[in-house]
Formats: sequence, C-alpha cells, structure tokens
Amino acid sequence: MSLGDVYAIVSLWGLRVVALGFGLLWGSFLNVVIYRVPRDMSVVKPASHCPGCGKPIAAYDNIPVFSYLVLRGRARCCGVKMSPRYPLVELIGGLLSLALVMVVVEKLPLTTPGLRALAIYGADFAFCMGLVAAAFIDAEHMFLPDSITIGGTVLGILTATLRDLPFTESLLGAAAGFVGVWLPFGFLYKRFLGRTGMGLGDAKLLALAGAWFGWQGAVFVLFGGALQGTIYAGALALFGVKPTLPQAVLDDIAELEKAAAEGDEEAKKALEEDPIMEDLDAPRARIPFGPFMILACLELLFAGEWIARRLGALFAL
Repeated sequence: MSLGDVYAIVSLWGLRVVALGFGLLWGSFLNVVIYRVPRDMSVVKPASHCPGCGKPIAAYDNIPVFSYLVLRGRARCCGVKMSPRYPLVELIGGLLSLALVMVVVEKLPLTTPGLRALAIYGADFAFCMGLVAAAFIDAEHMFLPDSITIGGTVLGILTATLRDLPFTESLLGAAAGFVGVWLPFGFLYKRFLGRTGMGLGDAKLLALAGAWFGWQGAVFVLFGGALQGTIYAGALALFGVKPTLPQAVLDDIAELEKAAAEGDEEAKKALEEDPIMEDLDAPRARIPFGPFMILACLELLFAGEWIARRLGALFAL
C-alpha cells in the first residue's frame, strides 16, 4: 500500500486529525517522563496519580488539555492546583505530531510505501518527543538524561537511511558533535581554567544532533543554540531579570549537603563533581543551554531546507 492509497482511505485531513490526537496522548505521557525521570522513578508504575493526595487519576480526568480546562487547573479529588506545564506539554506533543505529517510526510511522493512513510514519521516523532522531554527536564533540573541523549543518538544512527543520510555520515556526525563540545568546553576548559565550560550532557545532545543531521547539522545546532541562548539572556538583562538556579536544583543541592553533613560519602562526591556547584557563587548567568540547542534541532527538522538555502545565500555574498 502506497502513501497515495492511505490518503484515499483516511483522507488528508483525517490523517492530520489522527496525528494531532496521537501527539496529544503522547504529550500526556511526556509529563510523566518529565516528572519521574529526574527523580529516578519508573515511568510505567504506578499509574497517573494526584500530586497532592496521591489518589489515582480517573481516565475521564486525564484527557489531554481538555481535562485541565474543564477542571480549571485543579485536581478533582483534593483541589490542588495543577501546573500549567501539563496542558502546555500535551499541546506541544499534538502540534509537533501534526507538523510532522504536514511538513515531512506530506512532502513524500504519493508512491512512497505506506510502511516507509510510517517509519519516517515514527522515527521523527520519537526524536521530537525525546527532545521536548529533555528540554523541560534540563530547564527544571539542569541535566539531560542519558536515556534520551544516548538513546536518541543510537536511534538517529539506526534510522539514518530514512532521512537519506548515509550511515557513515550519521556516525561521523555523532562523533563530531560529541568531541566538538567535550574537547574544547569540557576537557580543555576544565584543564586550563579549572572549571567546566559546557556539561557532558550538552556534548551528548550535540552527538544526537549529529546522528540525525550529520556534522553540518551539529554545527548549526551548536551555534544556533548559542545565538538563541544569547538573545534570551540579553532579553532577561534588558528587563532587569537576574537568572537564578531552578528551585528543583536548589532543593537537590540542599538534600545533598544535608546528606554530606551526615557523613554520606556518595553525597560528598556528588557535590564535588557536579559542575553546577561551580556556579553557585559565580557572577555568570545560570541558564541551561540544552533547551536552546533542542530548539535549534527542531528548527533544523522542520525548516532545514529553508535554513540551508538562506545560509548558502549568506555565505555566497
């Protein structure tokens, strides 16, 4: 069955509606990942429950976006206020899924085998969902989970041919992305300046970008993320907002310091090795870099051809 046959059965708009609903559902699961992964909790068990009283959430109160609006942002069981992050992540999941169908799948020739089109959508959808989860986790906890960065890198290499990217180029891009950050900003920066320039998680994220887009894509993600991060920092400075460490990070540090004071050697080691500790008394901005590189990854996925043309025209001047 070709992609044209699929359109004849489902219709283009029907496919878009299915994609939107599918993305909303996975967006709901992303909220579980974002909350539980940094806390080393299982993303499967227990089932979704109220963060206030712990009571299981009924299926009719767990409908993406809709339930939040109907309940006016509060849990039905105990009335605790729910974070607006929940509907935001769900909506992002739905819109990214819809965008993949409209921007990626619909550009494929009608003769494309349906299974290949599904594989392309599935790989890119997993890529997007992983990036969204990583962005929110890094923004709140200032670390990027290996399960997403390393797992995404492996997936990118294994699915390279779906993007017409040779396997060797994907592998080279991943290696170049990692070394391109780790060597100057991790190893050399630490060696000569005594502090970390960029975390190892950022290097792994750039390896992911290289696996999906090749070394050229990794370069774009690095500099595109840096540019957007600089613009964000400049906007904060313009409005007189001083960046601070996220509350979740401060809570984690307080728990480690308490454990270290009680003689926990692992806690002491974690405090000594955590690069975040280098910034506690430093005057520099405490802004996680991951979300800006992730934004650049999404820009490359959805507007890569347009970006390549514009950059080509710019360097031709």
